[in-house]
Amino acid sequence: MRSELVSDFRIPKSKVSVIPFGINNTVPNTALSTEGAKQRMGVNSGDKALLFFGNIAPYKGLEYLISAFSALQSKDRSYRLIIVGRPKGSENYWKQIQQAIAHSRIRDRIIQRIEYIPDELTELYFKAADVLILPYTHVFQSGVLFLAYSFGLPAIAADVGTLREEIIEGETGFVFKPRDSVDLTSKINKYFNSELFGNLEIRRKQIRKYANEQYSWDKVAAITMAVYSNLLSSG
Repeated sequence: MRSELVSDFRIPKSKVSVIPFGINNTVPNTALSTEGAKQRMGVNSGDKALLFFGNIAPYKGLEYLISAFSALQSKDRSYRLIIVGRPKGSENYWKQIQQAIAHSRIRDRIIQRIEYIPDELTELYFKAADVLILPYTHVFQSGVLFLAYSFGLPAIAADVGTLREEIIEGETGFVFKPRDSVDLTSKINKYFNSELFGNLEIRRKQIRKYANEQYSWDKVAAITMAVYSNLLSSG
């Protein structure tokens, strides 16, 4: 994001300050276990569960995830896809997605919750999933990424906006080329063969700790105050 602003507006890098997105700690995180969440969602313990969460719109790139999921399913039936959210101002786009699913061989491996999800049910999906997928074609930031981090869930995201800056490769997730379902397929395979997934329960705790340290609202407030203090002192 900083590099884009520097390039677009031709200003020195030192003139751009980046204030991180704070994590949402208001969403309930109860004693529900990952095993319990998977059982409630009908996900078997050996399944590899991918999660798409949030409003459904063209810029979210869900079609690229559907394409990647189809490719994965052709070789490994243990993959599951959980789609949670609702169309927002783009019902025709959602109809196209539904048609693509209906005419494919993957429809029985997709769990859909196309509705508004209240905060008290949110943890169910982030705990049932093994990884969050953000196949966006363009975006500046994603609150869903930080929501995933608050539950310790790794993410695989398109290289758009600040997503590359917010994901530590191999530690909190992976990044793939935007609008490229082949690269997304490759990165999903890479994730499920990585140490990150192999030690997921331990890594979930580490990601939660990282998120609480790096993206707490106390830290966001401190950085914001420092930015304005520097502006005032520079006159």
